[in-house]
Amino acid sequence: METDGVLATNQKGIVVFSGGTAANSLVDVFEKVAQGNKCSLSYVIPISDNGGSSSELIRVLGGPGIGDVRSRLVRLIPSNGASSERTAIKAFFNHRLSPDPVQARHEWLDIVEARHELWASIASPKKELIRSFINVLNMEIVKRARPSSVFNFAKASVGNMFLTGARLFSGSFESAIYLLSSVCAVPDHVSILPIINTNFTHHIAASLDDDTIIVGQNSISHPSVPTALPSLCAETAPATLTSTHETELHDSIEDANLPGSLPTLRRQNITFSKSDDESLPARISRVWYINPYGQEIRPAASPRVLSALHAAKAVVYSVGSLYTSIAPSLLPRGVGEALNSNGGSTAIRVKILILNGSIDRETGPPGVAAMTAMDFVAAIAKAAGGVGKEQGAREMPGELYASFVTHVVYLDSPGAPKVDREQLAGWGIETVKLYGRKNEDGKGVRYDATALTQALEAIIGRKMEREGPSRRNTLHH
Repeated sequence: METDGVLATNQKGIVVFSGGTAANSLVDVFEKVAQGNKCSLSYVIPISDNGGSSSELIRVLGGPGIGDVRSRLVRLIPSNGASSERTAIKAFFNHRLSPDPVQARHEWLDIVEARHELWASIASPKKELIRSFINVLNMEIVKRARPSSVFNFAKASVGNMFLTGARLFSGSFESAIYLLSSVCAVPDHVSILPIINTNFTHHIAASLDDDTIIVGQNSISHPSVPTALPSLCAETAPATLTSTHETELHDSIEDANLPGSLPTLRRQNITFSKSDDESLPARISRVWYINPYGQEIRPAASPRVLSALHAAKAVVYSVGSLYTSIAPSLLPRGVGEALNSNGGSTAIRVKILILNGSIDRETGPPGVAAMTAMDFVAAIAKAAGGVGKEQGAREMPGELYASFVTHVVYLDSPGAPKVDREQLAGWGIETVKLYGRKNEDGKGVRYDATALTQALEAIIGRKMEREGPSRRNTLHH
């Protein structure tokens, strides 16, 4: 196939594990590296998000957390060439309704009835196709309205609404992704793969070093309510993780949640902050999937994800939230085995961790307790290697880490995680240091696109000549 003048061959591809927002800034970098290698590019995206507008879709209609999938699909809309319709489609799927529930409901009805200004530059054939799935979702929302439960449209993502309508119509999450990919004109050599192909909701939980348990991705990363239930200990917590009274109160609400489900997983998390979150009292020791009743499960990875891994020449763990964007895609059955296939034709030779440029809520607390590069590597290896509670929180020989991470790319910045290059080398892991650029707000440092592209090309290999001046002087092995 040919895309934007670059011929994609049947060479082994590149698989990127990432979440949504943070890794969107590196999409152009990954695209250049894939085009330079004339290979496919697959993004593996978690589906455990239960915050923002996804939380209300899950509460009323059920289904996977789709916000990160939608975010990446819209980010991949080609920006080359002037196209008013392409710009309008990106604006449409990125649009969020008013934070006021009443105004948001009226705005939604304007979209359903094609009265909203968002439709202005979208041609009629495409508009009516999109609107048909918007109407499917609207019908479901109206059908499921009850005195105890009505849909809250506040801050709803139009893209999430469309993707949910397409999933409900087709009965297939992958089909809905294919439809949105087609509407967004995502290049043929790029795939968006949910880690679990499902029509059901999947949640995660985390334990801290002080034995606190936190339930639900939103509570782990950017909570809108207190982050943990009182007196909840990893050793003594009951299977339900909550009080009977609170459960019964939630059971009186007619929504898509199963009776007896954890109230923590049934709350509306529409409003939360991605910044200025309180620090966790201790480090996260591990994360795992849970069923609606709080019991630990290990779901199977999507067959398409496993196929992409078996056909990969390189894997990249992108920047983003370690325990809520990367780890949930490493936990499902089959992923660790695919990453750890060190022999034969399916072996992945290069596995690159792009280290975050700063410490966040999940990788703190700030100061001496903040996670280092070695801790990042260990967390990835243990998640993919299936190290669970019964095996001990921190038991895995360091020598095995190189089976899951072969290279660490990091920023030379005071606020970034510390990197012990000698110890990583002792584990058989190479390091590449880059000098980044200051963020526009003056806080922290971000990767320079040119330097990161060249670093990835140097590690993965590229047969095409480089374009523009070299920035290899920013690399230190």
